[in-house]
Order: sequence, then structure tokens, then C-alpha cells
Amino acid sequence: MIYPNNASDKLGFAEIKELIKQKCISESGRNLVDKIQPQTRFDQIDKFLRQTNEFKDLLTTDDALPVDHLYPIRALVEKAKVEGAFLMEEEFHRVLLSLKTVYAIIRYFNDREGQYPNLELLFEHLPIEKQIIRDIEMIIDDRGKMKHNASRLLLDLSQSILKAEQEARKRIDIIFKSAQNSGWTADGNLTIRDGRLCIPILAENKRKVKGLIHDESATGQTAYIEPEEVFHLNNKVRDLEFERRREIIRILVELTTKLRPHIPLMLSYDGLLTKVDFVRSKALFALDIEAEMPELSKEAEINLVNARHPLLTLNAGHDRGTIVPLNIKIDDVQRVIVVSGPNAGGKSVCMKTVGLMQLMLQSGLLIPADTHSKMGIYKQIFADIGDDQSIESDLSTYSAHLSKMKYFTEFANARTLILIDEFGTGTDPLFGGPIAEAVLETLNKKNIRGVVTTHYSNLKVFANQTPGLENASMLFDNVAMKPLYILQIGKPGSSYAFEIAQKIGLNKEIIHLAKQKVGNHQKKVDTLLVDLEREKKEIFDTKAAITRREKELIRIKSEYEDLQSYLEENKKTILKKAKEEAQILLKNSNKLIENTVAEIKSAQADKEKTKEIRANLDRSFSTILPKDKKIEKKPIATADLTEEIAVGDWVKIIDSENEAVVLEVAKNNLILAMGELRTVQKRKNVIKLAGKDLKKAAKAGSKTLSAHAAADFNPEIDLRGMRTEDALYELEKVLDRAVMIGYPSLKIIHGKGDGILRKFIRDYLRKYSHISRFEDEHQDRGGDGITYAYL
Repeated sequence: MIYPNNASDKLGFAEIKELIKQKCISESGRNLVDKIQPQTRFDQIDKFLRQTNEFKDLLTTDDALPVDHLYPIRALVEKAKVEGAFLMEEEFHRVLLSLKTVYAIIRYFNDREGQYPNLELLFEHLPIEKQIIRDIEMIIDDRGKMKHNASRLLLDLSQSILKAEQEARKRIDIIFKSAQNSGWTADGNLTIRDGRLCIPILAENKRKVKGLIHDESATGQTAYIEPEEVFHLNNKVRDLEFERRREIIRILVELTTKLRPHIPLMLSYDGLLTKVDFVRSKALFALDIEAEMPELSKEAEINLVNARHPLLTLNAGHDRGTIVPLNIKIDDVQRVIVVSGPNAGGKSVCMKTVGLMQLMLQSGLLIPADTHSKMGIYKQIFADIGDDQSIESDLSTYSAHLSKMKYFTEFANARTLILIDEFGTGTDPLFGGPIAEAVLETLNKKNIRGVVTTHYSNLKVFANQTPGLENASMLFDNVAMKPLYILQIGKPGSSYAFEIAQKIGLNKEIIHLAKQKVGNHQKKVDTLLVDLEREKKEIFDTKAAITRREKELIRIKSEYEDLQSYLEENKKTILKKAKEEAQILLKNSNKLIENTVAEIKSAQADKEKTKEIRANLDRSFSTILPKDKKIEKKPIATADLTEEIAVGDWVKIIDSENEAVVLEVAKNNLILAMGELRTVQKRKNVIKLAGKDLKKAAKAGSKTLSAHAAADFNPEIDLRGMRTEDALYELEKVLDRAVMIGYPSLKIIHGKGDGILRKFIRDYLRKYSHISRFEDEHQDRGGDGITYAYL
């Protein structure tokens, strides 16, 4: 039960229903939306919620439901129920399309038996009666017209009419040409008068043509005559058409009679179409507001997690950042939440969100909140919102509030949700505050649940001292002087009256005078609340920053552990491989030694033979064991810093004596390319090559690049799914190779997604000096998911 009757409208429930109606396809579905009312039976609410949730899943994850033709057929079926009545051709066509839709829906769910158990309840035990469709399809074609061969007589009549019309046309053409040759006709061709084809004859010649005059021109100079021969043929056509119409009616009556035994089943089909349209519209609306199914409880409780007012969500569009989610809990411990805080801070929206969510839930609608929210069921929902003064009833604003309070205190119980906006206002605060406190105390003794908004200090103090009541405040940024729209349970909030007045530019003398008029005690309480809120916000911000740091540390720790694990795994692999190689080496050496000893024994200590065997042993060991390279000491070369080095020059690195080509010169640093490798060296660490050394290095470098790098180079790189750092690293390697071998372009596949990877890649390409330009792939071959870079 909702009190007063307009409470649901003030909470915004009528707007919700109107939005759902816009999703309906059929008028019967819209009528069903109008009848939505909060329910109190747990099993019924649970069924409605699950049906909507299953349909939402169906819309997002499954094939489209075949609902192309949701025509309401109840009125047509009721018409067919009357003996002697019959449906017209277009009415049978609508019935046919609707029945095909019904059968397609039933087959759709039969193919998914058990996947949508609650939706299957909509058409449980409904059979598919194909005979109805077969009977209609024998008579009605795809355009909704009766087929010419619906009966033998109808076919004969249709052919006779066609033949008579052709004969009449042929005769009138002959007479018209004869009259033209005789000069009897007026200007113009054959024309239609009174539904008959006529010849335009000059008035002075109208007696020369036998026939019926249907009309004459405005001047009276032309008469429109239907020739006598044609007149009789047209009458014959008219008689045949009357016979054809009588045959059509006979066929329709016969078809309606065949349909009449199936009327109860067809009414069930109509009910199914209406329910499917109804549940579908609820599911589509749930997708619009990103609604979910919360946990349903039999207790009178509310635990909303990240709830968003559905109408505000729709108004904000896709920018979800503008909607601050609401987190609120009402249970046996904190039954009534007393919300205070600044004006325009979100108190009323908070209260209306709770009320609207409860109405939606008990009406079988999903709510825009997290799935682990928990909602109970209330037998009564009482609301006092806005100004209900009435001249007719001789009620002032405050009288209207008091009349509601009287009703609340008399009829409320533990299964009642009470919502009161600006509790106690409308009269002298000296009296309004105590009356509101007394009403709240009475309601609290009845163990009611609810949300109350107020600015009265005595209600904040009362809530702080009374079990079952809990203070809450809407947070306010008193530095930026703007509301944060965040509900904080546990403490009352200041109204920030002086701060807001100062922000909007009210005269300082007026503000100072007002502060003097406020009692010292009240001023201290309000100042304390402001200071507490400021400190609370600082603690909240600090806690949020610490939480972010903790998450970052956890991430870094995880990456470190992964890296350590990777190194450990590789270490074991390398050691294992080394051990295997050592075992093979030892095995081969032992075998060689054993063979050598056997040969020496067989030579019976012959010196020459033994010497030869030892020489063979040394050669064998030289092939098994690695050779020690002799290090030749060479004089250390020094760089000539006066010699200028430019891009394209060949240089030798002093430390390693490797030869490389210069890619870039940046002050004292040189970027060098050694084959496929890229390195950075100080200017003092290289010597510029000239003469024979230059030709030799260039020749070797060109062979290496052209023969090896170019043959092995792939100008296409796929970076999809990579992290940004990994993707840029791989791109840099490919770009460096492309520059070294002189490749003209690269194809970089990065995908579309949110466009983040594409942005970083293109920012990197802009900074890469060897890139002349880049562009999107053709729209048909990937569009902005692929970038072509030209070097």
C-alpha cells in the first residue's frame, strides 16, 4: 500500500513507467505497463525479477528473439467468437502473422530448454497448432489478399470477370476509333465517368452513337457516352463481381468457422504476445539504466551498493562520471537514517533514490545498483514529499504535513518504509522541531524503517542519542564551497548556511549580524560540525591516497615476484642444460680415453705407436673441448675529436673494435647501427674510418644488411593485446631495422578498442625523426585499427 496516492508519482515512478511504455511494440503491452504496481508476495516479485533478468541476458548474449509481428489479436478473436460473424482478409492476415510470431517464440525457447526457466513459465503447456496457419495460408496470400484459387467457383468467377473486362475494353476501343474516323469525338481519350469507361462525343453528334450518356462537360459541348454494347458487357462484369464478393464472404465465413474451436488457445497466444512484449520492454529499459538484479530478502531491509537514480542516469547519458553512487544500509540496528547537510547537497535525491528503488524492485523491475545489493519487501510505503497544500480542503503546507504525520503514526508498523523530506519545516522552528521529534520518537517505537531529511539540530541530537536512529550527512567541500553528493553514515552534517551565503555574495555585514543573532551554543555546534566534516574529508582523501599506494605496491610486488619466478625457472633450465652437456662431454671423453688405453695395450708399449696414439688423442680432445684463443695485444687507438662526424659515416668503436654506421648525431653522443643492432656511444669512444677501411666496412655492412636483414625483415607488426611499454619496445626494434635496410613503409596493427594504444603509438611515431608521415588503413580493410608509417 502506498500513501498518499501521489507518493509514487513524486518519487518518479510514473516517469519510469512512461519510459518502459516507449519500449513496447504493442498497445496491449503498453496497457500492461500502465497496470504495474508494487507487489508484496516474495515469490511473485522474485519471479518477475528473474524473468526480466533472463530477458536482459537473452538480449545481450543470445540470438535475437523473433518478435517482428506482435499484433494484438484479442479483439479479432472476440469478434470471431460470435456466431455468424467473420473476419476480413486483412484481419486474417494479422492473425496469421501473430501466430507465426508465437510459434517462432515457442520454438526459440524449446531449442533452449532449461536455459531460461522463468521465461518458459510464460508459455508453459502452450501447444503449436499448425492447422490454424495452414487453413489461413490456403485462403490468404502474403499481401493479405484472398487467393484467386481459394475455391473453384472463385477461380471461375475471377477468370470470367477478366475475360468480360477484356471484351468490353476491346469493343469500346473499336467504337472509339470508328467515332474518331467519323469526326464525332471531341479532343481527348477515353475517360471514366461514374465508374464507367466513356467516349467523349461532341454534343451535336451524341445522337449518332447509341449508348448511355453519363455526363457532359461544363460548357455542354462534350457528352460522355458509354456505348450500348459495352454497357451490357460492363453490367455483366458488375454482376460477376457481385457473385465474386458473395463467394469471398462465404469463404471468409467458412474460415472463421474453422477458427472458432481454437479461440481459447488463440486467446492464450495473445496473452503470451502481450507478456513477451511487456517483459522485453522492462529488459530493454534495464539495459538503458545499466540495471541489475539484487539479492532479494524476506526481511524489511535495504542495503544499496553503488546505487544510481535511474532518471539522473538517463539524463547524464553515457557520462557516468557525473553520477555519484549512493551506498546506504537500513536494517534492524539502524532502522531510520536521518540525513542532514547543505541545501542542494543531494539529501532529497538520496531519499528519493531509496524510495524509487524500493518501488521498482517490488514492481518486478531491475534496479541500477551492484548485484550484491540486498533489498527486502515492505507491506506499506509512506512518503511526505513536497508541498501538498489545498485550498479546497482548507489545508496549509504545514497542515498537510501534519495530516500525513497523523496517518503515519496511526498505521505504520515494522513492515513500513517511511520517507519524509525536510521533516518539521513549514512552521515556527521553535515548535516545528519538537513536534517533528515527538513524531519521530513515536514512529521509532513502532520499529518502522525509513529515510528522513532535515536541517533541525534537535533531530540530529535525538538521532545521536536514540537506538534505531542513525545520523548521516551529505559531504560538502568547504574549501571549494561545493557539495560532493556523497552520503556518509554516522554523523550529522552542517547546513553551511553562512558559508553558502558568503559564497553567493551576500553582504558581509548581514552575515556578521546574522551570526550575532544565532545563539552561542548553536554557533559552536555548527562550527564543530564544519570542523569535523573538514577533518573527515581530509582523512577520507588520505585513506583514498593510501589505498591507491597500497594497490600500486601490490602490483609492483606481484611484478617483482613474477620476474623472480621467471629468473628462477630460467636459471634451472640453464643449469640443467649445462649439466646435460657436461655429462655428454664426460661420457665422450671417457669413451675416448678407454679406446686410447686399449690401443696402447694392443701396441705393447711401442714408443712410435704410443706417440702416434697420443697425437690422435690430442686431436680428438681439441674437437671436443673449446679452444683457448690467444689474445694479441694491439696498440690502443685514440679518437681524433677535431675530426667531424656526420650521419652516414662509418666509424670503429675503440673498446670493441666493431665497425658501425652513424644514424644520428646528438651533441657528444652518436647513435650507431651494427648490422641489426643499435647502440649509443660517446664521440670520444669512436674513430672515423677512411680509405680502404671505409670501403671494407661499407661493403661488409651493405652485404649484411641486404642479404640478411632485408631477407629476414617483415614490414608488418601486430601489437594487439600488448601493454603499452611492450608494444613501443617491439615497434622501436622494427623501426630501427627498417631504417637500417632502407625499407619504405611499415604496417602497424594495433586494433581499435578504446584507442589508447593507437594514441601512444602515433605519439611515438611523431617523435621518430625518420618517419615522414603516417595514415589510417582503408576503412574496408581495418580503418583506424591499422596505421601505415612511411620512412
